Amino acid sequence: MYTSERRNKILSILQETGSVSVNELTEVFNVSKATIRSDLNYLDMNNMLVRTHGGAVCTKEDEVIKVDKNYDIRKQKNIEKKAEIAKIAFQLIKTGECIILDASSTCYELAKLISQSDLRITVLTNGLRTASLLKENLNLTVILIGGVVKGTSNAVEGVLGIEILRKVNIDTLFTSSYAISTTGGLSDFNLYEVELKKRMVEFASQTIALVDSSKFEKKSIATFAALDQLTALITDSQLAREVREQYSSEVNFLE
Repeated sequence: MYTSERRNKILSILQETGSVSVNELTEVFNVSKATIRSDLNYLDMNNMLVRTHGGAVCTKEDEVIKVDKNYDIRKQKNIEKKAEIAKIAFQLIKTGECIILDASSTCYELAKLISQSDLRITVLTNGLRTASLLKENLNLTVILIGGVVKGTSNAVEGVLGIEILRKVNIDTLFTSSYAISTTGGLSDFNLYEVELKKRMVEFASQTIALVDSSKFEKKSIATFAALDQLTALITDSQLAREVREQYSSEVNFLE
């Protein structure tokens, strides 16, 4: 098992149990205590857990979103907010551009609008359903970013397909997250997908975040973009005014 995979599994266990011990993890992964301590120290330094004597615990419950990994369930949550955000984002796309849509359910709402349009653009995506939807529109060139596919996830995970990002000029990355905060930026629960999203941000000329109001002032396991890396942020009309004002000094809101 790769180090990153083991650490991801440690975080998954922690999400379910709230706390873990070095001894327990040593038995689960059949590795040395020194290896587990190294894993926990790394995750602690990256603010993914809180190190304790003999183990680790979750970060504060009020800062962490409870993870629902089933995409079909997630994409039905706050769907009106996501549709509102997608309509604003769609207006930013011009014929001839090359864009990235991540595998989020919010970007899938944007993909629905693109699929029904006359736009002639190139779309890169790590979303299986996004690619399947968009390929039906012959005006679109759809490129699926390769990687690992697992379980009920809609996302192609990992960085196996990042070479394609180097070979095209990407105008805009549209991305969402499980959570957003002024200190943690955009964060997500899947370390493999987080690594890919970091590369997407790196290669895109601009990054526009599509984040509904339910995700503000929260943190997930790992950060993939700081607020100052965002060109703009689009949210829905239900975001509290005081929260919007708090973030306005950090990022440009589009309406």
